[in-house]
Amino acid sequence: MFKYYCLNNIASEGLRKFSALYERTDDIEQADGILVRSAKMHDMEFSDKLLAIARAGAGVNNIPLDRCAEKGIVVFNTPGANANGVKELVFAGMLLASRDIVEGVDWVRANWKNPNIAKVAEKEKKQFAGTEIRGKRLGIIGLGAIGVRVANAAIDLGMEIYGYDPYVSVDAAWNLNRSVKHVTDVKEIYELCDFITIHVPALPSTKNMINKDAIDMMKDGVILINMARDSLVDENGR
Repeated sequence: MFKYYCLNNIASEGLRKFSALYERTDDIEQADGILVRSAKMHDMEFSDKLLAIARAGAGVNNIPLDRCAEKGIVVFNTPGANANGVKELVFAGMLLASRDIVEGVDWVRANWKNPNIAKVAEKEKKQFAGTEIRGKRLGIIGLGAIGVRVANAAIDLGMEIYGYDPYVSVDAAWNLNRSVKHVTDVKEIYELCDFITIHVPALPSTKNMINKDAIDMMKDGVILINMARDSLVDENGR
């Protein structure tokens, strides 16, 4: 019998997949395995009993990999498990940003009691016209499980896709629509695209990859979507 501890909330649908060989415990010191989502584990001490850590997600930057290797703790992740959900959020973000939907909702909430709202709305609606995404250039940085899904769905919406990933896997390449334009220099995405979405892991090499220099190369009015990690964007503008 192996015991596992949930460091974050894990959906019961997933936990039910454990066989009778596994038992959930509320005592982390007695756990053979730990399930984690976003909790930071770098300052945690691990018992000698711990055999494995499983991350319910793709990135493992919240897990101290070096210490785990030293102690013989195996680390698993689940790349692609949330790929479709993130893909849908990317398009939600694109539509919200390009069509001024949030601002339009705020306007309605502020004016819904106005007895002449229909007339006023007819006059004011041009503020929230925004722009269509069809025909626009979408740059995708990172063509893993999420990036490939975003690329293929965006093509169906009539967008022109530019994809950058120097380490794209064979499986990803097989699944990628052939009309995606392969970019070998990320600067091309910065300079050409109307929308840019990032899907890379948080690594020392990707930290602050979107910085002032990158933004200076981008078109005016570009919409940048980061559904990956906050450390990829330098918000201080350096």
